[in-house]
Amino acid sequence: MVSVINTVDTSHEDMIHDAQMDYYGTRLATCSSDRSVKIFDVKNGGQILVADLRGHEGPVWQVAWAHPMYGNILASCSYDRKVIIWKEENGTWDKMYEYTGHDSSVNSVCWGPYDFGLILACGSSDGAISLVTCSGDQQWDIKKISNAHTIGCNAVSWAPSVVPGSLIDQPSGQKPNYIKRFVSGGCDNLVKLWKEEDGQWKEDQKLEAHSDWVRDVGWAPSIGLPTSTIASCSQDGRVFIWTCDDPSGNTWTAKLLHKFNDVVWHVSWSVTGNILAVSGGDNKVTLWKESADGQWACISDVNKGQGAVSSIADGATNEQ
Repeated sequence: MVSVINTVDTSHEDMIHDAQMDYYGTRLATCSSDRSVKIFDVKNGGQILVADLRGHEGPVWQVAWAHPMYGNILASCSYDRKVIIWKEENGTWDKMYEYTGHDSSVNSVCWGPYDFGLILACGSSDGAISLVTCSGDQQWDIKKISNAHTIGCNAVSWAPSVVPGSLIDQPSGQKPNYIKRFVSGGCDNLVKLWKEEDGQWKEDQKLEAHSDWVRDVGWAPSIGLPTSTIASCSQDGRVFIWTCDDPSGNTWTAKLLHKFNDVVWHVSWSVTGNILAVSGGDNKVTLWKESADGQWACISDVNKGQGAVSSIADGATNEQ
Protein backbone atom coordinates (compact mmCIF):
# COMPACT_ATOMS: atom_id res chain seq x y z
CA MET A 1 0.00 0.00 0.00
CA VAL A 2 1.34 3.41 -0.96
CA SER A 3 0.05 6.56 0.64
CA VAL A 4 0.93 10.24 0.51
CA ILE A 5 2.79 11.05 3.72
CA ASN A 6 3.43 14.75 3.25
CA THR A 7 2.59 17.60 0.91
CA VAL A 8 4.87 20.62 0.84
CA ASP A 9 3.58 24.03 -0.18
CA THR A 10 6.75 25.47 -1.69
CA SER A 11 5.36 28.94 -2.58
CA HIS A 12 7.29 28.76 -5.86
CA GLU A 13 5.82 31.26 -8.30
CA ASP A 14 6.10 29.00 -11.33
CA MET A 15 6.42 25.34 -12.32
CA ILE A 16 8.57 23.11 -10.08
CA HIS A 17 11.05 21.07 -12.14
CA ASP A 18 12.77 18.97 -9.49
CA ALA A 19 12.49 17.98 -5.83
CA GLN A 20 15.20 16.01 -4.03
CA MET A 21 15.47 14.71 -0.48
CA ASP A 22 18.87 14.86 1.18
CA TYR A 23 20.75 11.74 2.33
CA TYR A 24 18.95 11.60 5.68
CA GLY A 25 15.49 12.38 4.31
CA THR A 26 15.09 15.40 6.58
CA ARG A 27 15.54 18.15 4.00
CA LEU A 28 13.90 18.77 0.66
CA ALA A 29 15.41 20.92 -2.10
CA THR A 30 13.15 22.22 -4.89
CA CYS A 31 13.79 24.30 -8.00
CA SER A 32 11.53 26.17 -10.35
CA SER A 33 11.04 28.32 -13.44
CA ASP A 34 10.83 31.23 -10.97
CA ARG A 35 14.68 30.99 -10.98
CA SER A 36 14.91 30.05 -7.32
CA VAL A 37 16.13 27.03 -5.36
CA LYS A 38 14.44 26.40 -2.01
CA ILE A 39 15.43 24.16 0.88
CA PHE A 40 12.88 22.95 3.42
CA ASP A 41 13.25 21.16 6.71
CA VAL A 42 10.65 18.36 6.45
CA LYS A 43 11.35 16.50 9.70
CA ASN A 44 8.33 14.92 11.42
CA GLY A 45 5.95 15.89 8.64
CA GLY A 46 6.69 19.59 9.05
CA GLN A 47 7.86 22.05 6.44
CA ILE A 48 10.10 24.95 7.38
CA LEU A 49 11.73 27.03 4.65
CA VAL A 50 15.42 27.21 5.62
CA ALA A 51 16.84 28.80 2.45
CA ASP A 52 15.65 30.60 -0.67
CA LEU A 53 18.67 30.61 -3.00
CA ARG A 54 18.80 33.22 -5.76
CA GLY A 55 21.63 33.22 -8.27
CA HIS A 56 20.24 31.78 -11.48
CA GLU A 57 18.93 34.00 -14.28
CA GLY A 58 16.62 31.43 -15.88
CA PRO A 59 14.49 28.39 -15.05
CA VAL A 60 16.32 25.97 -12.72
CA TRP A 61 15.93 22.42 -14.03
CA GLN A 62 17.55 20.17 -11.46
CA VAL A 63 19.12 20.02 -7.99
CA ALA A 64 21.44 17.39 -6.50
CA TRP A 65 22.67 16.84 -2.93
CA ALA A 66 26.29 15.84 -2.36
CA HIS A 67 27.07 13.13 0.21
CA PRO A 68 26.91 14.58 3.76
CA MET A 69 30.50 13.53 4.54
CA TYR A 70 31.44 16.68 2.55
CA GLY A 71 29.04 18.91 4.47
CA ASN A 72 25.69 20.30 3.33
CA ILE A 73 26.30 20.89 -0.39
CA LEU A 74 23.71 21.27 -3.15
CA ALA A 75 24.24 21.71 -6.90
CA SER A 76 21.72 23.37 -9.22
CA CYS A 77 21.65 23.81 -13.00
CA SER A 78 19.70 26.18 -15.18
CA TYR A 79 18.63 27.40 -18.60
CA ASP A 80 21.03 30.32 -17.91
CA ARG A 81 23.96 27.96 -18.81
CA LYS A 82 25.23 27.99 -15.23
CA VAL A 83 25.82 25.35 -12.59
CA ILE A 84 25.91 26.71 -9.04
CA ILE A 85 27.28 24.72 -6.11
CA TRP A 86 25.85 25.94 -2.80
CA LYS A 87 27.20 25.18 0.67
CA GLU A 88 25.80 25.69 4.13
CA GLU A 89 28.21 27.15 6.70
CA ASN A 90 26.95 27.91 10.22
CA GLY A 91 23.32 27.79 9.12
CA THR A 92 23.78 30.09 6.10
CA TRP A 93 23.74 28.95 2.48
CA ASP A 94 26.14 30.63 0.04
CA LYS A 95 27.63 30.01 -3.39
CA MET A 96 30.66 27.75 -3.12
CA TYR A 97 31.40 27.67 -6.86
CA GLU A 98 29.81 28.78 -10.11
CA TYR A 99 30.59 26.87 -13.31
CA THR A 100 29.96 28.73 -16.57
CA GLY A 101 31.66 26.44 -19.09
CA HIS A 102 28.59 25.50 -21.15
CA ASP A 103 27.23 27.36 -24.19
CA SER A 104 23.59 26.44 -23.67
CA SER A 105 21.09 25.30 -21.04
CA VAL A 106 22.49 22.90 -18.42
CA ASN A 107 19.76 20.28 -18.00
CA SER A 108 21.09 17.79 -15.48
CA VAL A 109 23.52 17.57 -12.56
CA CYS A 110 24.48 14.45 -10.60
CA TRP A 111 27.12 13.92 -7.89
CA GLY A 112 29.35 10.87 -8.22
CA PRO A 113 29.66 8.23 -5.47
CA TYR A 114 31.34 9.66 -2.36
CA ASP A 115 34.31 7.26 -2.78
CA PHE A 116 35.53 9.51 -5.62
CA GLY A 117 35.43 12.79 -3.68
CA LEU A 118 33.29 15.72 -4.80
CA ILE A 119 32.74 15.11 -8.51
CA LEU A 120 29.74 16.49 -10.40
CA ALA A 121 28.55 15.45 -13.86
CA CYS A 122 26.68 18.16 -15.82
CA GLY A 123 24.77 17.55 -19.07
CA SER A 124 23.95 20.42 -21.41
CA SER A 125 21.93 21.29 -24.51
CA ASP A 126 25.24 22.23 -26.16
CA GLY A 127 25.82 18.45 -26.47
CA ALA A 128 28.67 18.36 -23.96
CA ILE A 129 29.01 16.75 -20.53
CA SER A 130 31.30 18.37 -17.96
CA LEU A 131 32.93 16.65 -14.99
CA VAL A 132 33.58 19.20 -12.25
CA THR A 133 35.87 17.93 -9.46
CA CYS A 134 36.83 19.65 -6.21
CA SER A 135 40.57 19.24 -5.87
CA GLY A 136 40.60 20.70 -2.36
CA ASP A 137 40.98 24.21 -1.00
CA GLN A 138 38.10 25.55 -3.15
CA GLN A 139 39.89 24.64 -6.38
CA TRP A 140 37.82 22.93 -9.08
CA ASP A 141 39.11 20.91 -12.02
CA ILE A 142 37.07 20.61 -15.21
CA LYS A 143 37.03 17.81 -17.77
CA LYS A 144 34.66 18.10 -20.70
CA ILE A 145 33.28 15.45 -23.05
CA SER A 146 32.48 17.52 -26.13
CA ASN A 147 29.77 16.28 -28.46
CA ALA A 148 28.62 13.56 -26.05
CA HIS A 149 25.14 13.79 -27.61
CA THR A 150 24.41 15.63 -30.85
CA ILE A 151 21.70 18.30 -30.35
CA GLY A 152 21.96 18.01 -26.57
CA CYS A 153 22.26 16.00 -23.36
CA ASN A 154 19.17 15.81 -21.13
CA ALA A 155 20.24 13.61 -18.23
CA VAL A 156 23.23 12.12 -16.39
CA SER A 157 23.35 9.47 -13.65
CA TRP A 158 26.35 7.81 -11.95
CA ALA A 159 26.94 4.09 -11.61
CA PRO A 160 27.65 2.66 -8.16
CA SER A 161 31.39 2.88 -7.47
CA VAL A 162 31.89 -0.83 -6.91
CA VAL A 163 32.16 -3.15 -9.91
CA PRO A 164 29.11 -5.47 -9.99
CA GLY A 165 29.69 -8.70 -8.14
CA SER A 166 33.01 -7.63 -6.62
CA LEU A 167 31.47 -7.40 -3.14
CA ILE A 168 30.63 -11.09 -3.19
CA ASP A 169 33.70 -12.27 -5.14
CA GLN A 170 36.21 -10.33 -3.07
CA PRO A 171 38.53 -12.14 -0.63
CA SER A 172 37.97 -10.73 2.85
CA GLY A 173 40.12 -7.77 3.79
CA GLN A 174 40.75 -6.80 0.17
CA LYS A 175 39.32 -3.59 -1.22
CA PRO A 176 36.65 -4.03 -3.89
CA ASN A 177 37.30 -2.79 -7.43
CA TYR A 178 36.27 0.82 -7.96
CA ILE A 179 35.40 2.18 -11.36
CA LYS A 180 34.13 5.61 -12.49
CA ARG A 181 31.16 5.21 -14.83
CA PHE A 182 28.00 7.14 -15.60
CA VAL A 183 25.10 7.00 -18.03
CA SER A 184 23.66 9.85 -20.11
CA GLY A 185 20.56 10.36 -22.25
CA GLY A 186 20.18 12.78 -25.13
CA CYS A 187 18.26 14.36 -27.98
CA ASP A 188 19.88 11.85 -30.36
CA ASN A 189 17.50 9.21 -28.85
CA LEU A 190 20.54 7.43 -27.38
CA VAL A 191 21.51 6.19 -23.94
CA LYS A 192 25.31 6.25 -23.58
CA LEU A 193 27.65 4.80 -20.98
CA TRP A 194 30.93 6.54 -20.14
CA LYS A 195 33.98 5.19 -18.35
CA GLU A 196 37.15 6.84 -17.06
CA GLU A 197 40.35 5.16 -18.23
CA ASP A 198 43.76 6.61 -17.36
CA GLY A 199 42.21 9.93 -16.41
CA GLN A 200 40.31 10.27 -19.71
CA TRP A 201 36.58 9.82 -20.25
CA LYS A 202 35.63 7.44 -23.05
CA GLU A 203 32.33 6.29 -24.51
CA ASP A 204 31.89 2.72 -23.29
CA GLN A 205 28.51 1.72 -24.73
CA LYS A 206 25.74 3.11 -26.90
CA LEU A 207 22.27 1.74 -26.09
CA GLU A 208 19.59 2.11 -28.75
CA ALA A 209 15.87 1.46 -28.20
CA HIS A 210 14.11 4.83 -27.92
CA SER A 211 12.55 6.52 -30.94
CA ASP A 212 12.55 10.06 -29.54
CA TRP A 213 14.52 12.23 -27.10
CA VAL A 214 15.70 10.43 -23.97
CA ARG A 215 14.44 12.59 -21.09
CA ASP A 216 15.96 10.84 -18.08
CA VAL A 217 18.27 8.00 -17.11
CA GLY A 218 18.83 6.40 -13.73
CA TRP A 219 21.54 3.89 -12.81
CA ALA A 220 20.16 1.69 -10.03
CA PRO A 221 21.98 1.59 -6.68
CA SER A 222 23.88 -1.64 -6.14
CA ILE A 223 23.52 -3.99 -3.21
CA GLY A 224 26.54 -5.97 -4.37
CA LEU A 225 24.73 -8.23 -6.83
CA PRO A 226 26.50 -9.15 -10.07
CA THR A 227 23.97 -7.28 -12.26
CA SER A 228 24.01 -3.65 -13.42
CA THR A 229 20.62 -2.02 -14.03
CA ILE A 230 19.70 1.27 -15.75
CA ALA A 231 16.27 2.80 -16.35
CA SER A 232 15.64 5.21 -19.23
CA CYS A 233 12.54 7.16 -20.24
CA SER A 234 11.70 9.17 -23.30
CA GLN A 235 9.54 11.58 -25.22
CA ASP A 236 8.33 8.41 -27.00
CA GLY A 237 6.36 7.42 -23.86
CA ARG A 238 8.44 4.34 -23.21
CA VAL A 239 10.46 3.28 -20.17
CA PHE A 240 13.18 0.67 -20.67
CA ILE A 241 15.06 -1.33 -18.05
CA TRP A 242 18.58 -2.16 -19.24
CA THR A 243 20.48 -4.97 -17.54
CA CYS A 244 24.01 -6.31 -17.84
CA ASP A 245 25.14 -9.57 -16.20
CA ASP A 246 28.45 -9.64 -18.02
CA PRO A 247 31.37 -8.61 -15.72
CA SER A 248 33.11 -6.79 -18.60
CA GLY A 249 30.00 -4.63 -19.02
CA ASN A 250 29.69 -5.15 -22.76
CA THR A 251 26.34 -6.87 -23.19
CA TRP A 252 23.22 -4.91 -22.23
CA THR A 253 19.68 -6.18 -22.67
CA ALA A 254 16.63 -3.89 -22.93
CA LYS A 255 13.26 -4.79 -21.48
CA LEU A 256 10.22 -2.53 -22.03
CA LEU A 257 8.78 -1.63 -18.63
CA HIS A 258 5.71 0.12 -20.04
CA LYS A 259 4.50 2.27 -22.91
CA PHE A 260 2.74 5.36 -21.55
CA ASN A 261 0.39 7.57 -23.56
CA ASP A 262 2.43 10.69 -22.95
CA VAL A 263 6.02 11.87 -22.56
CA VAL A 264 7.83 10.35 -19.55
CA TRP A 265 9.91 13.01 -17.81
CA HIS A 266 11.66 11.26 -14.91
CA VAL A 267 12.74 7.91 -13.50
CA SER A 268 13.99 7.52 -9.93
CA TRP A 269 15.21 4.40 -8.06
CA SER A 270 14.53 3.57 -4.43
CA VAL A 271 17.58 3.40 -2.15
CA THR A 272 17.62 -0.38 -2.42
CA GLY A 273 17.40 -0.26 -6.21
CA ASN A 274 14.38 -2.58 -6.46
CA ILE A 275 11.56 -0.06 -6.93
CA LEU A 276 11.37 2.49 -9.73
CA ALA A 277 9.28 5.68 -9.63
CA VAL A 278 8.17 7.02 -13.00
CA SER A 279 6.60 10.43 -13.60
CA GLY A 280 5.15 11.67 -16.85
CA GLY A 281 3.04 14.08 -18.83
CA ASP A 282 -0.12 12.39 -17.54
CA ASN A 283 0.56 14.07 -14.15
CA LYS A 284 0.96 10.74 -12.40
CA VAL A 285 3.72 9.02 -10.47
CA THR A 286 3.73 5.24 -10.77
CA LEU A 287 5.86 2.81 -8.76
CA TRP A 288 7.18 -0.39 -10.35
CA LYS A 289 8.76 -3.50 -8.88
CA GLU A 290 10.35 -6.53 -10.47
CA SER A 291 8.67 -9.81 -9.57
CA ALA A 292 10.49 -13.10 -8.98
CA ASP A 293 9.95 -14.15 -12.60
CA GLY A 294 11.65 -11.00 -13.91
CA GLN A 295 8.47 -9.19 -14.94
CA TRP A 296 7.95 -5.57 -13.91
CA ALA A 297 4.59 -4.78 -12.33
CA CYS A 298 3.00 -1.50 -11.24
CA ILE A 299 2.59 -1.62 -7.47
CA SER A 300 0.90 1.77 -7.16
CA ASP A 301 -0.13 4.80 -8.97
CA VAL A 302 -0.21 8.17 -7.28
CA ASN A 303 -1.96 11.18 -8.79
CA LYS A 304 0.43 14.09 -8.52
CA GLY A 305 -2.37 16.57 -8.04
CA GLN A 306 -3.59 14.74 -4.93
CA GLY A 307 -0.22 14.81 -3.21
CA ALA A 308 3.20 15.45 -4.55
CA VAL A 309 5.42 12.96 -2.75
CA SER A 310 5.05 9.21 -2.93
CA SER A 311 7.07 7.10 -0.55
CA ILE A 312 7.55 3.47 0.36
CA ALA A 313 8.78 1.74 3.45
CA ASP A 314 11.57 -0.43 2.07
CA GLY A 315 13.61 2.39 0.58
CA ALA A 316 11.96 5.75 0.03
CA THR A 317 11.52 6.96 -3.52
CA ASN A 318 10.67 10.62 -3.80
CA GLU A 319 9.42 12.23 -6.95
CA GLN A 320 7.59 15.51 -7.43
